This record gives sequence, structure tokens and C-alpha cells, in this order.
Amino acid sequence: MIHVKDIASAMEDIAPLAYAEDFDNVGLLVGDYSDEVTGILVTLDTTPEVVEEAIEKNCNLIVSFHPIIFSGLKKLNGNTYVEKAVMKAIKHGINIYATHTALDNSKVGVNFKISEQLELLNTNILIPKSQTLKQLITYVPTENAEALKKALYVAGAGKIGHYDSCGFSIEGNGNFRPIEGAHPFIGEIGKLETVNETRIEVVLPQHLEGEIIDTLLKNHPYEEVAYSVISLNNQNNYVGIGMIGELANEMDEMAFFNYLKIQMKTPVIRHSKLLNKKIKKVAVLGGSGAFGIRNAISAEADIYITADLKYHDFFTAENKLVLADIGHFESEQFTKNLITSYLKEKFTNFVVFNSGINTNPVNYC
Repeated sequence: MIHVKDIASAMEDIAPLAYAEDFDNVGLLVGDYSDEVTGILVTLDTTPEVVEEAIEKNCNLIVSFHPIIFSGLKKLNGNTYVEKAVMKAIKHGINIYATHTALDNSKVGVNFKISEQLELLNTNILIPKSQTLKQLITYVPTENAEALKKALYVAGAGKIGHYDSCGFSIEGNGNFRPIEGAHPFIGEIGKLETVNETRIEVVLPQHLEGEIIDTLLKNHPYEEVAYSVISLNNQNNYVGIGMIGELANEMDEMAFFNYLKIQMKTPVIRHSKLLNKKIKKVAVLGGSGAFGIRNAISAEADIYITADLKYHDFFTAENKLVLADIGHFESEQFTKNLITSYLKEKFTNFVVFNSGINTNPVNYC
């Protein structure tokens, strides 16, 4: 049996909720983690029509990119589409899980999918997050050091990019004196002990801190474990929003715009002044991305593709790159495919549907 918690855990393997933005509302918004799942419907937005689709397909879990409950609900009487969707979901026992900016900040998330759609090469995160890495320091009897390090590595500590089991250790002498009430692994009550110890240092990701500390405490031989966790200001090049990469072959601006329309299935592109330069280095940020313009300029991108740019945002290009607004829905539309493919791969004997409803509220004429 597969439960809502199993699906949530799988989603959080690629999009940990700890990396969602503070303003966001992610995770299980409606329902119960212990519910057995009958089917999954993946959507960009949860509307009443999408909930109805879930009912028809016998799916009691909707995995939605955008959260249906964002700024909070003060009442439930069906006056808005949000209230209608939530009421219908509750009435029919349908769970709703949202990932949103947790997936935005994933290296294999929204902007990875855009980069894949545009066939970009040599991709890196455009705006890496800081303060998502920590350092664990502990001291252990030398004869127990290797076993403890291995346990910490299995729990997820010591992973840096494409390397794992990364750590540092140095031997020295530790001293302590057990007092009344202690049950020492080494030593006697009232007697000062000096022990050959190893200092272990490992980096750990913020979202696994609790699990790694639990592993430390379970695998350390001492009754009282001496350790410290230090927050690092280092940028995390594997967590963050936006991506930048390169085209296999440079293109003229208008040729690239035509390519962009085809690949991103967008009927119209709002853009800043053309610079009559070749397009080779491309920065992308799905959804509202005006805040990333400076980052794209600093990264020396030739074009920055995003959505929801306002009139004055276009001035900030300052003839240093081209800004391309392809539309909010258009920039994120392939996220459904990403989630559906991932869940089908993780749960091979389980039904996962890609919603057939176009939830784009913007129309063109």
C-alpha cells in the first residue's frame, strides 16, 4: 500500500520543503498523510475543475505545483474558486499537496525542465542559495571513528556536489570526569579520564540536519555526545533558483525567438530592445523573475527568459542583455511533465495521471 506520506517523501527527495521561500505555502495543504492513495493527478494549478477531474479518475491525491491555499482562508462558503476547490476536495476525500518554490529551488526542478526544453548545455543554478549548508563537528574515541563516519555518510552528511563521503578528521586527546549519576562508556565516577579521540568534521544539508543528528546520537558510544552544528554562509551551488546554460550553436536574436516560441509553446513574447548580437548564453527563471535580472547580467547572459515583467523592469536590461517575458503559465507548463515522469519512475506499479485541464487564466487574441 502507498500512502500520501510516501508520495510526499518522494517529492521532498528532489524538492525539500526546507528550501521553499518563506512567503510560500507548501506541503500537504488538504488531507491526511496516512491516507492510502488510490491514484495521483498532477497539475500546475488546483481549480474546482481539476478536483472534478481527480474525482472522475479516482485519484485521491492531487500533486499541484502552485498551492491552492496561499494567503490563508478565513472562511469556507464557496464564494471563491479557492474555497470551492478546497470544499470539493474535502467532501470527496481528496488530498492536495503543493511543491511550488521548493521545486523552483531544486537543481532538477522547474528551471532544469526549461533548460532541458531549450536543450541548454553546461547548466548551472543562476541564483544559488546561501545558508543552506551546515558543518557538524564531533569527537569520538578513535577506535569508533570510522564506524561513526560511515553512519553519518549513509544519513546524508559529507555530500558535496558529485562527491560523497567527504569529511575531515584529526586525532588528539580529550578529557572528562564522570560525576555522580553518570554511566560512562569509558572511565570511572570521580576520576579524570584522558582518551585518544578523533575530531570529525562533515558538511550537511540543512534539510537533513535532524536525521543526521539522530544518526550521530544513535551511533556515538558516549552517554553525553559533544558536538556542534555551525551554519555556513557558503553559497550552495546545488540549491537555488533559475538556471544558466549555453546553446549548442549561437543564433540570431529573431531566430532564437522563433525557436523559443516553438520549444516553450508560447504565442507571444514581450521583450526588451534587441541588441543585434548573437544569442549563445541563456538564463532562465520560471514564473515571476524580475528579481533575477541583475543576476543574469552578472552571469553575462545574452538573454534572460522569465515572466511577469513590469514596464519599468524592461529598462533594467540597460542594453546588456535581452529580456524575454514568455508568460507565467508558459514558463512553468512543463513542470507537470517533470513531476509525472518522476513519480511514475518512483512508483512503477501505480497510476499517475497528468491533468488534461489547461489552467492558464491568461488568454490571447
